[in-house]
Amino acid sequence: MLIRLIIRDFVIVHRLELDFDGGMSALTGETGAGKSILIDALGLTLGEKADVSLIREGCERAEVSSEFALDDCPAAQHWLAAHDFADGEACLLRRVLTQGGRSRAYINGAPATQDALKQLGGYLLDIHGQHAHQSLLRANAQRQLLDDYAGLHEQVNAVTSHYQRWQTARAAWKHLRQASDDRANRLDYLRFQLGELESVLDDVTDIPALEAEHRRLTHADQLQTRGAEVCYALGDDEQGLTVRLGGQIRRLAELAALDDDLQGVQELVESAHIQLDEAVQALRRYLDHLALDPAQLQRLDEQLGKLHDLARKHQGKIADLPRLVEQFRQEADALENADHQLDQLSDELRLLEQAYQQQAELLSQSRRQAALRLSDAVTAGMQRLSMPGGRFEVACHVGKAGQHGIDQIDFWVATNPGQRAGALSSVASGGELSRLSLAIQVATSDCGQAPTLIFDEVDVGIGGAVAEIVGQLMRRLGKQRQVMCVTHLPQVAVQAHQQYRVKKTIDGDVTETKISRLNDAQRIDEIARMLGGVDITEQTRKHAAELIQRAQD
Repeated sequence: MLIRLIIRDFVIVHRLELDFDGGMSALTGETGAGKSILIDALGLTLGEKADVSLIREGCERAEVSSEFALDDCPAAQHWLAAHDFADGEACLLRRVLTQGGRSRAYINGAPATQDALKQLGGYLLDIHGQHAHQSLLRANAQRQLLDDYAGLHEQVNAVTSHYQRWQTARAAWKHLRQASDDRANRLDYLRFQLGELESVLDDVTDIPALEAEHRRLTHADQLQTRGAEVCYALGDDEQGLTVRLGGQIRRLAELAALDDDLQGVQELVESAHIQLDEAVQALRRYLDHLALDPAQLQRLDEQLGKLHDLARKHQGKIADLPRLVEQFRQEADALENADHQLDQLSDELRLLEQAYQQQAELLSQSRRQAALRLSDAVTAGMQRLSMPGGRFEVACHVGKAGQHGIDQIDFWVATNPGQRAGALSSVASGGELSRLSLAIQVATSDCGQAPTLIFDEVDVGIGGAVAEIVGQLMRRLGKQRQVMCVTHLPQVAVQAHQQYRVKKTIDGDVTETKISRLNDAQRIDEIARMLGGVDITEQTRKHAAELIQRAQD
């Protein structure tokens, strides 16, 4: 539900902040006062196209913010959570326009795209009238409205589930069929590559060990020379480290005999002497077994050369070659068994398609039954809304199979007796479309998604008793949803739970539109103005008060 709208330097609005309640709200004012500005501002926060002409004359930027309560809109809550915009129980949409032509959008303070605003706006608010933000003109919205009206959510979900399983199996079948068609060439390729790889890798049990052995033999001369030097310096020379360390241990023993506190130091040095001696013995054993083997080094050079060549050929590393062999083996096995798998998958695909068609046909039957009921309900509403002889039809045609079934849903309308029905978007005029939208919303009031509805000039071309009926219908709709209407008829305005007046003021070269919420006395004056024009008499005020009171009873 829309709870607040803040406008700054937008068109001819300087500063405006409005709070809204539930139920039905009427927006009234003299012709040319700028009643559509509120809708244009809301549309901007819902992702409508921005233009620098919307910035107030002489200002550098315009800013519009709309705040919505989300307790009556779980779909919007889910969207916000899914797109990481969730922030409490309310939603703040903000749009900023600058003279440089840039437009910035925010959802709950986080930068967002215009498309994101449009997606979220579809869950929050619907505008019916001569404006672009109308879900009833979209084919998907028409189908969803019919499904909501008929309570077909479980059937639609079942069809969607069957469709997804069918398409997943179909994609797998196509992939396997293509692979099967190219199987002979691919198998020849895989067998050749496996033969080449296996002829080299069969003699290699451990690639890291092979590389380590090659590195040792390559540097054997350096290892022998430098190792002998280290061994001599540590223990083989009379001045070696082990001999010198032994002498220091004896001195420490003499000192420890004089002071027990040095025994710990003596033990540490003795431990180091033991470890150093063990290291010298190990180094001698290593050098005794270290030998130059040119023949073995040549064999390793040849093996590693072949491995490097294969790795370069397959654009990888030597360590990747065993994994590549396993991958080629698995693919070859799959291709060799492709015919059997293809037959199995074909049978599965046939069963999945049959299951989908069965569920889709059941859904189609339910939709056709609901379409008749919805057509009759909206047609009846048209008769009450100054469209006598008009006819509304929900057409269900068999179309392309998809995740929502096999039906193509279209809203058709004939606005006059004997007129051939045509598409809702092309046959109805602006005023007729608004009233049709009202009739549809009333007929489907228990199942609609958007919690806020705005009707713009739904009373164009009507008056008298029909205008009163329009107002009553919107008031009735306001029991389930938040309804806002732009109207010039008092019969409609008196039905509202609250009323806002749009007023344009001119001070020299400065023009400004202001919108204010009316108290009881102000509302009587405004209805009286709508009834009687410029000169308002006490009798007109009395009549206005009676109309308001009668509507509230």
